[in-house]
Amino acid sequence: MLLTIVGLALFFLIHLVPTAPEVRRSLSERMGEGPYKLFFSVVSAVGLGLIVYGYAKLHVTPGKNPIIWSPPAGMRHATLLLMLFASVLLVAAYIPSRIRTAVKHPMLAAVKLWALAHLLVRGDLASIVLFGSFLAWAVFDRISVKRRAALGPLGGRTGGLGGDIAVLVVGGAFYVLMVLWGHARLIGVPLLPGWV
Repeated sequence: MLLTIVGLALFFLIHLVPTAPEVRRSLSERMGEGPYKLFFSVVSAVGLGLIVYGYAKLHVTPGKNPIIWSPPAGMRHATLLLMLFASVLLVAAYIPSRIRTAVKHPMLAAVKLWALAHLLVRGDLASIVLFGSFLAWAVFDRISVKRRAALGPLGGRTGGLGGDIAVLVVGGAFYVLMVLWGHARLIGVPLLPGWV
């Protein structure tokens, strides 16, 4: 559990920097914009790596990851549905569209849905810590970007019907890929046994 917690601390601490514009500006001025972005990326990657490694290790070490609650089997269907919306919103963060404009910060909405969806079907301590942390961070960051009037990766760019179609097609394709193949290969948990 320690590796997961250290990874979460690194990942979220570095992601707190943009929520304090004066701190981000000071670091960027002292380091230079390029080195700051590199530092941000490296710390994020190390944190994410520790999260993934620590979380995976907990699932193969008997007795290290207690079950806190047993989710009802029906929650699996709710999770699959929520993940469809999360996939579309994830893509909407990077394609100018009316969907992105309406949601304002689709990446944070995607993270919230992803975390909530997984909390519905995972009752072990490691999952509650992992997905609960990401849900709390996404809620905090959404409040922060509203206060800072941050625009997200696309800035003020907007799109029309073509963008909406692209978001739905790419997001839907990503969802299908993850359900049929990606989740089993990347995470080690098949979502539809028999397809992999």
